[in-house]
Amino acid sequence: MRDYAIFEGLTDEEYSQALKVIHSGEYFYPKHEIILHAGDVTHNTGLVLEGSVSIESADIWGNSVLLGIMKPGELFAITYALLAEPMLVDVRANEDCKAAFLNVQKINGPETWARKIMRNILTITARKNLYLSERSFINANKSIRRKVMSYLNSLSLKNKSRDLIIPFDRQQMADYLNVDRSALSKELSSMKNEGIIDFHRNHFMLI
Repeated sequence: MRDYAIFEGLTDEEYSQALKVIHSGEYFYPKHEIILHAGDVTHNTGLVLEGSVSIESADIWGNSVLLGIMKPGELFAITYALLAEPMLVDVRANEDCKAAFLNVQKINGPETWARKIMRNILTITARKNLYLSERSFINANKSIRRKVMSYLNSLSLKNKSRDLIIPFDRQQMADYLNVDRSALSKELSSMKNEGIIDFHRNHFMLI
């Protein structure tokens, strides 16, 4: 955990002091297990140590939308933990994974480590807000094609390349774009046949 963003800038002594106060344990979760349920109230933010977790929004009719995937070093449920508000999403093990839990409600003292961690959390949450704004922008498009093109264009701008590896499988990509998987696959094939893109699994090339 020492090298992850939430602990950036801490000395070894400050890191040790912080863990004594906020570390709430580490747990292993098999693939597909729910880590946190919608409706839960938690004081702990999760820090992915191994594998990955997915953030999902599901309604009472069983419809689910993928909101994001957290990889090692990334936090989940940070805003809910800071505000102690009931969660509106499920956190699920995207694969076999391990996570540490940090009680952010205890980061309220004058210690140097506390100020540094809160500064890091502010940066992390700002980046998360940017991610959510970006997704809203992509899904504001009406057609599947425009959503795909907007998503791939944003990745191309970030990576400064037309050769892209996307972090989703087809179902996850469909969930992220809030479209039907079969309709997405059909549109991707059409775009490939028209020479707009080329792809193999999650490797895409913008032509």
